Amino acid sequence: MPPAPRRIRIGIDTGGTFTDVVALDEDTGEMVTTKTPSTPGNPADGFMAGIEKVLDLLELPRGSGDAVTAVSHGTTVATNQLLEGKVEALGYITTQGYDAMLEIARQSVPDGYGNSYFWVKPPRIVPRDLVKGVGGRLDFTGAEVRPFDEAGAREVARWFRARGIDTLGVCFLHSYANPDHEERMRAILREEHPDAVVSLSSEVLREYREYERAMTTLVDAAVKPRLSRYVTSISRRLEQYGGRKVPFYVMKSNGGVLSADEVVNQPITTVLSGPAAGALGAALIARVAGFDRVLTSDGGGTSTDVSVVIDGEPTLTTEGSVGAFPSKIPMIDVVTVGAGGGSVARLSPEGTLKVGPQSAGADPGPICYAQGGSEVTVTDAHVVLGRIPPHLLGGEIPLDVEAARGGIEALATRLGTSPEACADGVLEISAWNQANALRQVTVKRGLDVRDFTLTTFGGSGSLLLCRLMDILGIPTVLVPPDPGNVSAFGLLTVDVKNDYVQTHVTLHRALDVATVRSAYDALTTQARAALDKEGFAREVHRFVRTADVRYFGQAFEVRVGVPDGPLDADTVDEVARRFHAEHRALYGYDFSGDDSQQVEWVNLRVSGIGPITRPEIRRADVASDRGSPVGRTGSRPVCFEAGDGYADTPVLWRPDLPPGHTVAGPVIIEEFGSTVPVHPGFVARIDDFLNIIVTREVDA
Repeated sequence: MPPAPRRIRIGIDTGGTFTDVVALDEDTGEMVTTKTPSTPGNPADGFMAGIEKVLDLLELPRGSGDAVTAVSHGTTVATNQLLEGKVEALGYITTQGYDAMLEIARQSVPDGYGNSYFWVKPPRIVPRDLVKGVGGRLDFTGAEVRPFDEAGAREVARWFRARGIDTLGVCFLHSYANPDHEERMRAILREEHPDAVVSLSSEVLREYREYERAMTTLVDAAVKPRLSRYVTSISRRLEQYGGRKVPFYVMKSNGGVLSADEVVNQPITTVLSGPAAGALGAALIARVAGFDRVLTSDGGGTSTDVSVVIDGEPTLTTEGSVGAFPSKIPMIDVVTVGAGGGSVARLSPEGTLKVGPQSAGADPGPICYAQGGSEVTVTDAHVVLGRIPPHLLGGEIPLDVEAARGGIEALATRLGTSPEACADGVLEISAWNQANALRQVTVKRGLDVRDFTLTTFGGSGSLLLCRLMDILGIPTVLVPPDPGNVSAFGLLTVDVKNDYVQTHVTLHRALDVATVRSAYDALTTQARAALDKEGFAREVHRFVRTADVRYFGQAFEVRVGVPDGPLDADTVDEVARRFHAEHRALYGYDFSGDDSQQVEWVNLRVSGIGPITRPEIRRADVASDRGSPVGRTGSRPVCFEAGDGYADTPVLWRPDLPPGHTVAGPVIIEEFGSTVPVHPGFVARIDDFLNIIVTREVDA
């Protein structure tokens, strides 16, 4: 009898420099990881190369696509398009008389009035001449004040068709309360402009605040054509490779995944796809290791993404943005800073050293890649100081150390300093840039950074961990095994998740419980239908209810959980109590005893969750000779302080380090896709899950 076919689930995270791959054998629990160079010209090529490479490592023959049970993917297609400002011709259809919505925008000065003489609003996503109004009007309850102007709508549709504007966002006033006018507009567009790609605000973001809803809808429309082409291309190549339709999921910003067939209808939900997967993977690894208050720092080639994890869950926000464009969709609260391995070091017009946010990317990349790069990068500084080896991926990609040294020397001459001081300065600025990002997700939100364990991952994420500990006063850093593949691993830990929202602005004391119950039931029905479509059995469906609540007169809300079970008066009152407690935790005060300060409900939310089986993080076999010496793989000159020069420093191969082993710096710990420099005065310990735990020598 032939052996049963193997069942392999794969996670793939496409980054700017490398595509990271993790494969899980669902029967044995075996996990393998690898990397392959990204292919910016056609990301699908790097995607498929990663699948073939990881199946080779599992000793499956070429063409074994039939063994793949599912693929989960983190993509930067939508994010990069927005960050690079590559928005193609886009039209905006709104309620007549509200054509200037994008000019009015929202008063929000990012750096405060004191830092500049004036403030210029971000560039418009749609030029003024591509905005058209259509007659008809709803009030805030959804009741029709003026009927929809069908003749005017047809005229607008023909106007856009005649000018070749094929991507359109539709946002009518108060359509969050009643989608009828928007749906009629779409029907007319199908008749008059059948080639148009259309996004409706009532489907993208069904909540109030007209500017944010309009911008979110337009961003969704802007990325829809490119993301749809990309996802469709991947789906077809997977089908050809496996000889069948392979379940293909795309990571969403909210911490869930969605099937590729559905994500093309909700493209904006993928804008922080990769960083969200990394935060979730790191959260799970840290929780298993015993840490429940964690900062995650995902260092890549272009940027570093940081987030906060409390009680094992990354924090969520609906106040995010991508580049210059605000987005109200639920997303893991990630702050991105241009401080990756490819970040470019340069002199400012004043003659001072600057690092990032410009990046050398994957092509041409840092000088040491020997692919035509001519600008000094963070990676060049690391390799010149000996903190990373003269190669990447265990020797697969050799680095030109001398070329990097030449670039550093030229920059040092312009600065009037030594090459070592120049390289150390580049890394110091990069470390402070990362530290400032970590302060944004902690200190700026009323959290003490010293109360957290930092988890560093990504190809470059762990290179500056000792300096971050010094700058921020962080007591402990955790570096997971295969840190360069944590985002890809996170993709295997993610449930299918859809979010639904309905605005319902009502004072708590005037709240009608039956109306709230009906609204939550309607949202749950939507979520259930989506999970049915994804193929989840009814008995495994899970629904999470939340509410956005504020004090009357506030311009911001606090999201609180709504208890499970029947929704009655006691449940509603419990939400108010939770709001008071959460407000105090966030802002240091509440008005729970002040009847003059009324509580107001704003938005009702339901998340529908289809659970998947997560990979098990297993304890490693504990060696009998815990703490015994481990032979070094070699040594090389490393500079940790410019004034101290180079010192011969032991180099250890991480897979050889057993649980319980402890080593004091200075030492370099290397593995296939990452390097951990342990500076003098720091100690690294291998825990029972093969994480590296770094502390100060005095605290060890």
